Amino acid sequence: MNDKVRCAWAQKPLDILYHDREWGVPVKDEHTLFEFLILEGAQAGLSWSTILQRREAYRELYDNFDPHIIAQYSAQKIDSLLQDARLIRNKLKITSSIKNAAAFIQVQKEFGSFSNYLWGFVDNKPIVNHWEHPAQVPNETELSIRLSRDLKKRGFSFVGPTICYALMQATGLVNDHLTTCFRHSELK
Repeated sequence: MNDKVRCAWAQKPLDILYHDREWGVPVKDEHTLFEFLILEGAQAGLSWSTILQRREAYRELYDNFDPHIIAQYSAQKIDSLLQDARLIRNKLKITSSIKNAAAFIQVQKEFGSFSNYLWGFVDNKPIVNHWEHPAQVPNETELSIRLSRDLKKRGFSFVGPTICYALMQATGLVNDHLTTCFRHSELK
């Protein structure tokens, strides 16, 4: 597994597994898209490695990322989440995830699925970039800015342009594997 050339950020074992199996793979599954939306928001200001290490705890404590359950979280549930050291204990991020669950459900109703909505930003076809060096990979793009504005207009929070771009990378709307990485050509 370690003899392959991969993107420079994939260094730790969990990062490597995520890179090799998930990052950049086109996702249309509603459950997975919602999970990434919440985790990318939780990641704001932190490393993705930090989130990956807590991912299983998030799945457990966030009712396996069921937006219908999360949208109904009470103040007591929020307090319980804030007490659990396995999560990022940031009240703004936790309350945002509840708000985002409700907004996610509304988008599903309006577009038939969140996938239809999200993939509509790329005309249902992944954008394949051809970066040769990590420094070339942007943190945000005009498209992520547009997505961010639209999500905010729909009641989402913790969805700034950088978070939206990370979401797009994670869920395969954008293939930002370096051209030297073995996954770039596999996902083309």
